[in-house]
Amino acid sequence: MLERKDRGHHPLYVAAFIGGVGTMAVEMAASRLLAPYFGDSILVWANLIGLVLISLAAGGYLGGRWADAHPRVETLYTIVAVAALGVGVAPLLARPVLRVAQRAFAHIVTGPTAFEAVQIGGSFVAVLALFVPPVVLLGSVSPFAIRLATHYIRTAGSSAGRIYALSTLGSIFGTFVPVLVTIPLVGTMRTFYLTALLLAAVAFAALLPRRPRRAWLVGLLCLSLLALTLLPARVKSDDDVIYEEESRYNYIQVVQHGSTRYLLLNEGQGIHSVYDPRTLQTLGSWDVMTVAPFFNPAPFAAAQVHRICVVGLAAGTVARQSTAVYGAVPIDGVEIDPAIVAVGRRFFAMDMPNLNVFVADGRFFLEHSDQKYDLIVLDAYRLPHLPFHLATTEFFALVAERLTPDGVVAINVGRTESDYRMVEAVAATLRPYFASVYAVNIKDTFNTVLVAVRARSKPEDLRANALASGDPFVRATMDRALHNLHPLTGNGIVFTDDRAPVESLTNAIILRYLIWGE
Repeated sequence: MLERKDRGHHPLYVAAFIGGVGTMAVEMAASRLLAPYFGDSILVWANLIGLVLISLAAGGYLGGRWADAHPRVETLYTIVAVAALGVGVAPLLARPVLRVAQRAFAHIVTGPTAFEAVQIGGSFVAVLALFVPPVVLLGSVSPFAIRLATHYIRTAGSSAGRIYALSTLGSIFGTFVPVLVTIPLVGTMRTFYLTALLLAAVAFAALLPRRPRRAWLVGLLCLSLLALTLLPARVKSDDDVIYEEESRYNYIQVVQHGSTRYLLLNEGQGIHSVYDPRTLQTLGSWDVMTVAPFFNPAPFAAAQVHRICVVGLAAGTVARQSTAVYGAVPIDGVEIDPAIVAVGRRFFAMDMPNLNVFVADGRFFLEHSDQKYDLIVLDAYRLPHLPFHLATTEFFALVAERLTPDGVVAINVGRTESDYRMVEAVAATLRPYFASVYAVNIKDTFNTVLVAVRARSKPEDLRANALASGDPFVRATMDRALHNLHPLTGNGIVFTDDRAPVESLTNAIILRYLIWGE
């Protein structure tokens, strides 16, 4: 029988529960803290989950050793208090640490896949520096509590089972409350502070009757954390940012340079919308996607476009351009993040009366739509990957069903200067449903717009349609498109709902660049 100085197991059960809460709350909030700098791709999640698991393993080992050396409740709750300090300090150190990690790896690797290298290396270092120490401490709580709860060998299994069950319940609580409540309502920074405050408050209550002096030090930590929750919190600050917001799906920034506004999401490496009241031209992928109907057989005129769907509406760049080119035709804009829609209306003049906004997933919307479109734009590209369910043969069959006989689909795809495997794969997946598929490289970017036409056409048709158009925006964009046509080999793999290795193919492209520089 082990000598015990605490009364009952309730403090141990509470410790196990809040240890689980703290671990998962840190992991979920950490993903949002990393996103503005490194994105939220599978690469970042792999680093985060992997290092958290390593930290929990290290914490389990250290917790057992600590408990054998100092089997006291006050030691356990001192560990909880120090973990609370680590959780509370992490967001304060986040901005300089994340920025240094981002810039350091950006200097090490350059080129079209530099961002992926920054994601892998920068996020690993950032997680190691910011989140591993408090998670190691939280991981030591359950084995420590099991050691203290064990009276007899014959009841050790029951004690361990109860504590691990409570720790798991705490982890469930720590997963859903930040995602559904605190992050959407008060933001990522305050989620960290509230998690730390919970840990510190419980430690204060447990230490007060046992170690009053130590408890009052923890009480000062509680007051400091409470004060931090009342202060304004910014995850990432740049001089040109005129607005920022954390939504349930994205970290949103609006940046202004001169008269032009840009919508940046998450890590800010990709521009998702552009608005300049002086011009329609962006010289980006939006221009080519807007004029995609002119890839039809000649003669083709803007008056032949009667309805448009934009999947990945963002802040409405394509919708604005399409309204100017085709007139006030109905445009169904599909955007999964309602916060982005609100930003588009507030900062990007997304107030066209012909624009019908639907907050939904693009595939879900098309499956439940009964409309026929002359142009479907797929611009749901999310660095560094395409959403796989918007790039499969089943999805493109659905897209073809929603198009008129002269309908066209335009999709934005990423690549490097020499590796077009993703472009070829999406083109191969499109071909069974479209008579003509064109690839247009966007100059000075690593994007290619694939334009798939239900009717058979050829480059001469594109040139004739451009010359016949009286719209200077259409003529200039079509001229650039013709100049930047990229030949397709037809050798790409075909994506299906069952097998769409979008992420592994992207990662292979990244690895090739890192090893061979191409």
